[in-house]
Amino acid sequence: MVPHLTQFTDFGILLLRLMVGVVFITSGWRHLKDPEIRSKSIGISKNFTIFLGAGEVLGSLGGMFGVLTQLAAFGLILILFGAIYKKIFEWHISFWGEKTYGWHYDLMLIVMNLVIIFTDGGRFKLLN
Repeated sequence: MVPHLTQFTDFGILLLRLMVGVVFITSGWRHLKDPEIRSKSIGISKNFTIFLGAGEVLGSLGGMFGVLTQLAAFGLILILFGAIYKKIFEWHISFWGEKTYGWHYDLMLIVMNLVIIFTDGGRFKLLN
């Protein structure tokens, strides 16, 4: 319909990477800021909370700056699968959620990361 917009594809992928990065860097920071309290709220050990937070921060930085972009996106997808597992099988949260966010949010982030993987993160990157 508007073929001239395809010239902005790489810019759009960059915006997608930045959005995914913002979501994960804030989540990871919450894990790292006070891992003791955060670990109790999500039901995992303090050490795994620190590991998870570091993974989220590093994955988000890799995605945002375009450093090992596909690997970073794949790592974030693994984290999201863990979140979906917890929501469905341990917390029994539905797709849309009732008192908290459902796992539709996580599924959307998986698809966003798949777009990043499939497009190799676009042209605007620091390092492959």
